Amino acid sequence: MSQLLHQGWTVRPDGGPVPEHVLAAGPVPATVPGTVHTDLLASGLVPDPYLDDHERLLAWVGLTDWVYETTVVLGPVDGDRRSLVWHGLDTVATVRVDGHVVLEAADQHRTHVLDVTDVLGEGEHVVQVRFASAVRYADAQQQVLGSRPHVNDHPYNAVRKMACNFGWDWGPDLVTAGIWRPVELVDWSVARVAGVRPTTTLTADGGHLEVAVDLDLAPQALGVPGADGPEPDAPAVVRVSVAADHHLGQSAATRLEPGTSTVRLGLDVPGALPWWPRSHGEQPLSDLTVDVMVGDRVLSTWTGRVGFREVAWVSEPDDHGTSFRLVVNGEPVLVRGVNWIPDDAFPHRVDRARYAERLAQAVDAGCNLVRVWGGGTYEDDAFYAECDERGLLVWQDVLFACASYAEEEPLRSEVLAEVRDNAARLAHHPSLVLWCGGNENLWGFVDWDWEARLDGKTWGAGYVHDLLPALLAELDPARPYVPGSPFSPRGPGGEERHPNDPDHGAMHVWDVWNERDWTAFREHRPRFAAEFGWQGPPTWSTLVRAVSDDPLTPESPGMLVHQKAMEGQRKLERGLVPHLRVPDGMRDWHWAMSLNQARAVRTAVEHLRSLAPVCAGSVVWQLNDCWPVTSWAAVDGDGRAKPTLHALRHAHADRLVTVQPRDGGLAAVLVGDSAEPWEGTLVLRRLALDGTELARHEEPVAVAARSVLSVAVPAALATPQDPAGEVLVVDAPGARGWWTFVEDRDLALMVDGALTGTVERAPDGYTVRVEAAALVKDVALLVDVVDPDAVVDDGLLTLLPGERATFRVRCRELEDPEALLSPHVLRSVNQLVGRTVDRTAVP
Repeated sequence: MSQLLHQGWTVRPDGGPVPEHVLAAGPVPATVPGTVHTDLLASGLVPDPYLDDHERLLAWVGLTDWVYETTVVLGPVDGDRRSLVWHGLDTVATVRVDGHVVLEAADQHRTHVLDVTDVLGEGEHVVQVRFASAVRYADAQQQVLGSRPHVNDHPYNAVRKMACNFGWDWGPDLVTAGIWRPVELVDWSVARVAGVRPTTTLTADGGHLEVAVDLDLAPQALGVPGADGPEPDAPAVVRVSVAADHHLGQSAATRLEPGTSTVRLGLDVPGALPWWPRSHGEQPLSDLTVDVMVGDRVLSTWTGRVGFREVAWVSEPDDHGTSFRLVVNGEPVLVRGVNWIPDDAFPHRVDRARYAERLAQAVDAGCNLVRVWGGGTYEDDAFYAECDERGLLVWQDVLFACASYAEEEPLRSEVLAEVRDNAARLAHHPSLVLWCGGNENLWGFVDWDWEARLDGKTWGAGYVHDLLPALLAELDPARPYVPGSPFSPRGPGGEERHPNDPDHGAMHVWDVWNERDWTAFREHRPRFAAEFGWQGPPTWSTLVRAVSDDPLTPESPGMLVHQKAMEGQRKLERGLVPHLRVPDGMRDWHWAMSLNQARAVRTAVEHLRSLAPVCAGSVVWQLNDCWPVTSWAAVDGDGRAKPTLHALRHAHADRLVTVQPRDGGLAAVLVGDSAEPWEGTLVLRRLALDGTELARHEEPVAVAARSVLSVAVPAALATPQDPAGEVLVVDAPGARGWWTFVEDRDLALMVDGALTGTVERAPDGYTVRVEAAALVKDVALLVDVVDPDAVVDDGLLTLLPGERATFRVRCRELEDPEALLSPHVLRSVNQLVGRTVDRTAVP
């Protein structure tokens, strides 16, 4: 029997720099799962920390100790044991029952199971959790463990807590405390299922399932010497059953012997179908049930879903260095990925519906993999379940990020326990295809001046090279592991390589954003790109909701609060001016920076995909945001798609035509990432901007399934007569690529009259049709300007003279539908760089 203990909680401060009005309020109602910040916000005691500069006003919360308390009335223990299960305590917690300490905890990422049979019996009880300030705890632990290098302001590496909770270059410094995941009271007898770790393989007629079942035991019920054992004719049994629509149910069972805390069972599953990543096949899932039974009585049950698949990451020497490529069910998978950060600075607010919305946006962007970054959390089961159903692969970092970590106690035991908890919790998800030892720690040790500062102290190498691979080989043996991201495997003689070597393993590309123009993405030729990106502001409606500056400018106070990157505004402008002039007006500045982000990311992804299979994948930084902020995200902190999401959809298309510089000229590269070959006629045209054809070339092409074909652009097409007035257009069946010979700021684009449009009512919104009178680049509808809840199906379409495009807008009924055609909504490059020029005199 299980019940959630989520009702009747209050929270109050218990020491720290607490404002008088909060002290005077006394205990306030607390939501469980929840956090102090959101409880104070719900009680009207603090402003919304996501707005303006309120983040700074709430810094005191993270420096304060907090007490959660509730009174529960319980019946007698129904069985041999009563367990109190804390699925997530954030973070430095002392749990008391009726004044007696039953737990001291200091790891946000762990599950704690307490035997409370003798302390939470029948009657009324007071349960209290005191959270010490994680900021002050981390500062103190840094002194105990020894100072170690880290990024940002706080020593987050001294405590096992979500690193970005202490602030990041896209996130707020809002250090939380609270019961952030469920708390559960469980009565049970004999044995309780504590974890289930399935491993699947494919066979000639279906699949095979090996299941490790971890158990909590009630020793007196299992014949331990000195205790009363079970009846001889009613032994405890562990039964595993698997069933799905596509195959008949199968089961296996074994007797539970005294003292056995892990039971292993195997069974063949004829008719089981393989689970595939999206765009490679279907995602059939089978229901898995594990029961502990005595006779016909079920004592404990675990249920989940599994998919039958096999996965490998192949890292082997070749003519280009050392590969890093994904293979699922024996078939290579070219990764089209995005990085995932916590979707809210207060993660308890992210429910399954929100996961579904965000991951649907990843699918809409053509992605097949999501990397869960090491500065966040091991996400809720709902996240991985959504990925299972959608065929979205998951790369899971162990939670180390951009820091060195002490390998001594008490940190070592916490790391060991949290990985045990989460490896067991997540093992049944077929979408999870990689464990990674953390983010940029190996790179930091080599390139960020850590070694001298550490002066011989441990820094995490023992975790990622020894503890984690051994532990995961025990708990999750069929799932691959790499020591970090970026990571380069050792050379043939065992020699160490630079961890961010582009020729070996997985690389992070950050010199472009930090130091260069985004066209420099094309200079990188990694074997796998696990991080790269470009910043842009949130959507307009998100921005003006979060920042109330008057006037609102690119560098007004609220804008700077919501820009966390070092020299972020300078880098935005530095990255814009080679391509577009910096606009004077705020709305045009917002559009220009949004567009520039989208084009930078599109350029990077198209280039990396054009290198396949040498480059076996790319993972864009980043899909989502945790609050309203200027950042690298494609979806902003309010969940709205930025233009970058449309850019990703086009760049991730199963069939892509992209024009790339090659060997001093240009090449039309056709990327066919589908199971079917791609055949037809490749048509290359050099056109004047008014559509006049100046040169043409056609040739038949055949792109094999899941392959890339590069076709040199003939000199007559690659050499313009008037660089500012011409464009190269490359068409293959179902896809088009573009190339201009000068930057957009120098193109002779038409502004006035370049686009005309109509708006028609549709059942769920409006249909907007536009037509181009001249070349119009990157046409987009910023529909949130008209309705913050509006969504448009496409964007960033380039049109030749006379071409039309149709946009479908889902939104409420508008008072003025023609607002969808206003110049602040219907956008293009032409508005930013165009000018009317008489080019008739140009020879």
